Amino acid sequence: VQLQAFGGGLVQAGGSLRLSCVVSGRIFNSYAMSWFRQVSGKEREFVAGISWTGDGIEYADSVKDRFTISKDNAKNTVYLQMNSLKPEDTAVYYCAADPREYGLGPKTADDEYDYWGQGTQVTVSS
Repeated sequence: VQLQAFGGGLVQAGGSLRLSCVVSGRIFNSYAMSWFRQVSGKEREFVAGISWTGDGIEYADSVKDRFTISKDNAKNTVYLQMNSLKPEDTAVYYCAADPREYGLGPKTADDEYDYWGQGTQVTVSS
């Protein structure tokens, strides 16, 4: 399984970005997909996740009501729409795939994920 994330960039506070993660190599709709982010020197943190069926969605409290995760099975792509961005959202964002969701919904611990994209930098200026 290969994951390729893109869509990061530099944006002013209050602006928006949409990240995309394209999955190749295995059956995309067998996996829960999530986004994590990491600031240099800090631990990677869960941002948002979506279940295999798309019915289960989780968000970190810090991004609720601002970020939206979605997926397009036909395009093997998961998206993260980020609105009302804040400087504290600045980080490298990673997409990840969990092949063992088993209908339980997306997990928030990064060690539950087997496959990772390369990361895309998001920088929000004040």
